[in-house]
Amino acid sequence: MKHFIPYFFLILFCIQGKVAKTQEITFASDIASIIYNNCTTCHRPGEIAPSAFTSYDEIKNWGGTIKYVTQSKYMPPWPPNKEYAHLIGERGLTDEEIQHIATWVDNGMPQGDMSLAPELPIFPTGSQVGEPDLVLTMKEAFVQPGNNTDTYRVFVLPTGLTEDKQVATMELRPGNAKVVHHALFSYDTTGEAQALDNQDPNYGYDGFGGFGIDAASSTQFPGYVPGQKPYIYPSGLGKLLPANSDLLVQMHYAPVPVAESDQSTINIFFKEETVERQVREFIMLPFGFSGTELDQPFFIPANTERTFHGTFTTPIDVSILAIAPHMHLLGQHWEVYMEAPDGTITNLIEIPTWDFNWQGTYNFPKYMVAKAGTTIHAIASYDNTTNNPQNPNNPPQFVTWGEKTTDEMYYLPISYVPYQTGDEDVIFEDSTTSTQEQVSIELGEDRLFDPFPNPTSTELNVHFTLAMAQRVVLSLQDINGRTLATEANNKVHYRGRHEYTFDVMQIPSGTYSVTLTTDRGVVQTKQVKIN
Repeated sequence: MKHFIPYFFLILFCIQGKVAKTQEITFASDIASIIYNNCTTCHRPGEIAPSAFTSYDEIKNWGGTIKYVTQSKYMPPWPPNKEYAHLIGERGLTDEEIQHIATWVDNGMPQGDMSLAPELPIFPTGSQVGEPDLVLTMKEAFVQPGNNTDTYRVFVLPTGLTEDKQVATMELRPGNAKVVHHALFSYDTTGEAQALDNQDPNYGYDGFGGFGIDAASSTQFPGYVPGQKPYIYPSGLGKLLPANSDLLVQMHYAPVPVAESDQSTINIFFKEETVERQVREFIMLPFGFSGTELDQPFFIPANTERTFHGTFTTPIDVSILAIAPHMHLLGQHWEVYMEAPDGTITNLIEIPTWDFNWQGTYNFPKYMVAKAGTTIHAIASYDNTTNNPQNPNNPPQFVTWGEKTTDEMYYLPISYVPYQTGDEDVIFEDSTTSTQEQVSIELGEDRLFDPFPNPTSTELNVHFTLAMAQRVVLSLQDINGRTLATEANNKVHYRGRHEYTFDVMQIPSGTYSVTLTTDRGVVQTKQVKIN
């Protein structure tokens, strides 16, 4: 017995060492898939991020930074509160993925067996969407002076269209990402914008406050902000770009200390299917003519914090599909919800910590139906004190509404279509699809992908793609064909990717099948095992 205890601990030590070795976190086995799936879309050559994450060496060089920004949840960027309201395209890592990155970095970032590493995804080049139908480029470069001031400039780009076209989306490809802060798109069929351009000795014309012509303010397309994939209108929805029109691009060039030039390109994608409904916007502004009722005049004295509560009452029944809160450097917080005539509250979006560097348009996974008389509440908070590290003025100065970065904004575009019966049952696609899924869509196939994990004892994730809008039923059946659970509930799902999760904790062990049924019939059945 004297020698048993030392030998026992020696054996235990060896076992523990073997377990630790088998559980080692490596780039090839664990980290590559996390980075490729969540970061490389922007962190690659030609995209907005300043560093590329396309290989082990590139990612290792930024390992410490990646650990810090993922632990703080600054990256991947997703400002809205996921628990307040669900939105399409939500980004973020799981706690397990964040811990894997931290462990990998702390252990010296081992590479591992690269034969086990996933292939770098195939990303589109020159576009985040695909092959554009029309490409328009600024006819000459514009020079942003190095005087540390903002510039708003409207550029007039003739479309050359000989017939009306329905637009699916527009995508700006910045010629110089250092200075392109954001861009808005509209069109002109009157020639007024070209006349303004001709009167200005430099390329384009001053665009502070808008597009310079009244007609353009009500015909805007989804704009551009860095880091956000262009919003594609769902099947059956679009916006008209008329024949013989000029595309208007209002560019906001950020202040820089040294002169920078930009010559950007706009990719335009047209709808292939029939567009039955034109998307419209109403914009909540702190002015009476916008229809917004603000609880106090919009100005923020120096050394004060202020919160503004605006309301807008819908004059007709509408179905809301997207929202785009905007404010500047004093901004701290947004909350938007709607109150139905019967008092029912529906959350739309909350951005608890505003970040001027991350802003964009957020899309709902289904229509948010607002009956006539529904009140939309939009609450925005600002900090004009020295406690705000983003305050552009030191000491703080009196600030009111304006388009300069040093001004402030309360600006809330809301995209909608007039309500139609059945909109409550419409579910939109999540536009994030893999290359394999996109191929099946382009081939006109509806496809059910392998459920995972398989086998499972807790939950079963199932995703599928549709080549056209149709009603869908997803069912879990036993070997006798008895249906134990259903998802999708015979609701209309639009073209693209969709995902559901079955809770299988109460289902007995055995072999089961998952079946996708659409208006076109039974698509596919996949076998799964429940432990």
